[in-house]
Amino acid sequence: MLRLTGLARFLLAVSVLLILSAGAFGQRYSSSTDDDGSDFGPVMRAYLGYLGNEQEVVDDRNSRREITAAYYRRNSNRIRALRMMAIRLFRQTGNDYVPELEAVTSDELGTLFERPPRPAAFRTHEILDNKFRYLGAVQTGEPFYLFARLDPYEQAELIQRQTKQPTLMTGATGSGSASGQRIGETATRPRRAIPK
Repeated sequence: MLRLTGLARFLLAVSVLLILSAGAFGQRYSSSTDDDGSDFGPVMRAYLGYLGNEQEVVDDRNSRREITAAYYRRNSNRIRALRMMAIRLFRQTGNDYVPELEAVTSDELGTLFERPPRPAAFRTHEILDNKFRYLGAVQTGEPFYLFARLDPYEQAELIQRQTKQPTLMTGATGSGSASGQRIGETATRPRRAIPK
């Protein structure tokens, strides 16, 4: 009988240890995947899932040796930067909305802008070319500059605000407009309607 009691105590101790270690493992696992957690809405979870799929594609291409190590590293870092910015935006606003994000390095700015601006001149929330809002830089191996593409409504509102505050254009702008002509004004006069 003493032997059975000792065995029972041993099994009880092992069971308690297994339960405690399972609880600790579950807590560690849930904190490591907190970014995919239930505190995000469906839009944010879908965007994070999309980035996860993009990473899987890059990993697969790398495993087949279809891409160089530098290409793999840059694209993995880009995906990480996009993820970090999306989570940062969610934490700041609490909105379940992700704008169309672009992450580029300094040598890739030409893919977004005809005349690439200098990264040192960027200011957070500055609007560039009436197309992009600068969100900030994220350091993931190399600095990535993140932009949110303005949606068509934001672009139209911005252009409308600019036309409400007309500025005189000079002939030196090279725009082909008459000197002293206001932005938004046409160069020709409207036709006069002649009654029949």
